[in-house]
Amino acid sequence: MFSKDTKIGEILEVAPEKAEVLLEIGMHCLGCPASQMETIEEACMVHGVDVNEVIEKLNS
Repeated sequence: MFSKDTKIGEILEVAPEKAEVLLEIGMHCLGCPASQMETIEEACMVHGVDVNEVIEKLNS
């Protein structure tokens, strides 16, 4: 289960197929070294998306 504190790099490492969810909401810099250490919550704030909706999609 992913949470607000899960880092983008962790998601891509354990469930690379979830990259599609992140790309759909505008997170196109998944390969950027900085994004690897960013939490889902931080990334959602930067991209202006509801973190709870993203968590729900990632965990479905």
